[in-house]
Amino acid sequence: MRRPKLKKASKRVSCAKRYKIQKKVREHNRKLKKEAKKKGVSKRVKKDPGVPSSAPFKEEVLREAEERRLQIEEEKERKRQAKKEERAQKRKKEKEDASKETEPKAKKARQDENGKHSKKQTTQDKSSKQFLCSELNKVIDASDVIIEVLDARDPLGFRCPQLEEAVLQREGNKKLLLVLNKIDLVPKENVERWIQCLQQEFPVLAFKASTQIKDRTVQAKKSRIVASNEVLDRSRGAACFGKDCLTELLTSYAANRQSEASLKVGVVGFPNVGKSSLINSMKEIMACHTGFKRGITKSMQEVHISKNVKLIDSPGVVASPSNPLASLALRSLQVEEGEESVLEAVRTLLKQCDKTQVILQYNVPDFRNSLEFLTLFAKKRGYLQKGGVANTEHAAAVFLADWTGAKLSYHCKAPAKNSRPAYLSDTVVAEMQDGWDLNRLRMGNEKTLKGVKCPNQASSISFISKGMTAGLLSISDISENRPGAAATDGETVCENEEPEQSSKETHEGEKSQKAQVALLNKKPSKVQFHSVPIDISLSTATTDDAYDFNTDFK
Repeated sequence: MRRPKLKKASKRVSCAKRYKIQKKVREHNRKLKKEAKKKGVSKRVKKDPGVPSSAPFKEEVLREAEERRLQIEEEKERKRQAKKEERAQKRKKEKEDASKETEPKAKKARQDENGKHSKKQTTQDKSSKQFLCSELNKVIDASDVIIEVLDARDPLGFRCPQLEEAVLQREGNKKLLLVLNKIDLVPKENVERWIQCLQQEFPVLAFKASTQIKDRTVQAKKSRIVASNEVLDRSRGAACFGKDCLTELLTSYAANRQSEASLKVGVVGFPNVGKSSLINSMKEIMACHTGFKRGITKSMQEVHISKNVKLIDSPGVVASPSNPLASLALRSLQVEEGEESVLEAVRTLLKQCDKTQVILQYNVPDFRNSLEFLTLFAKKRGYLQKGGVANTEHAAAVFLADWTGAKLSYHCKAPAKNSRPAYLSDTVVAEMQDGWDLNRLRMGNEKTLKGVKCPNQASSISFISKGMTAGLLSISDISENRPGAAATDGETVCENEEPEQSSKETHEGEKSQKAQVALLNKKPSKVQFHSVPIDISLSTATTDDAYDFNTDFK
């Protein structure tokens, strides 16, 4: 076997061979020069000697030479322009030919547009309030049981009186069940108080949805053989509590019904309360799309949990613009759609919190207003723009995502005496609790609260609730009132609220903060220097700068 070459071959040659090559090259070059000399061709370009100064009519000759040169240049420019025009005409012809070819396709597209006009309208208007309200009404009409998902951090604020009243007024003896989601972000004592408070009106279930559910395509690719040393994911995000209790409740209620049809359960609530996450946790697969942004679910979606139970996902309830600013900041889609400033939403949220708890939670120094807090928060997290300027808008978006998502721990105190809304009477409460296994529900809640790891009262931010949030179930319900007006009739305010600042102080604070925001957003103008007259006369110089020797030498 031939041994492979490890190195490239050397270019070294013997001296005799090198000299021989150099000699042949010299002879070849000499031959070429000789032939060029015979033909009269030389490489060197002879320099133009010009017109000698002794020649007669020298100026005329130079003028003629300049005119000839200018004519040659003009001719070249004319040829260049002609070529440009030819190219432009060629491109124009190509475009005309292409448009003639695509004319029949455009006609077909117009016909298709006329045929599918209704379908396109539905896809375009999916984000409109009218479409969202119609989809929510469809879910209420199609369901036998309505699950209203509430955020355990502010259960009263996430209740919608218009939605509850609409469910009670519909035909078919529909049941309403309240589910307290995100209980892992609230102190345990607070959750227990809220369950006791809300149980006086509707059946309440404590729930903690899983936030780390894989897609169905990922689970389908799993191998059949399971490793013996496989580690189960028991992390805080992957764990789900309250699922078994809810499935038992729904299956038992479906079995006690007279009709053989499957039980349809509609899941409703405000944006970002965890409706889709609850369905995914029940199905144990990613059946519905979830995310940090509000309003991801646009239309109703049916998901089969078992043979007898079917869950229906719905879009979030559209918050009425007549609600207080704090309620709109957490539950409205105005921030996502760009109707309301993120900075304004953060300012209203900070007003409802304890300042010292916010400082400890975000580990920032003391601040005077929301703009200063966002500047400190941006510098802490490293949200900086060009030149080291703090990106307050990005910091505000992150702060708002913490409050709406399943990350930040805050809680509202449950009212000592809860007054029922006008649409709830003793007979209605008895009807709503009839048919459910309340003992099983109570035991399931106790088991869930034992399993969930809840935060301390000290590590959670105390928040002032603004009561129930009014929602829109039809587009005609939109009032012309500005945001932050008086709350609805069904709204109940907690008695343990802390006293707010006086109206004058808040008004002045708002003015100063708005002025600061305007200064930041304002583009830098040119600096203008004005001359100031300075008196440099002798009298001023002598009186001001003169030293009095009498003070020291007497």
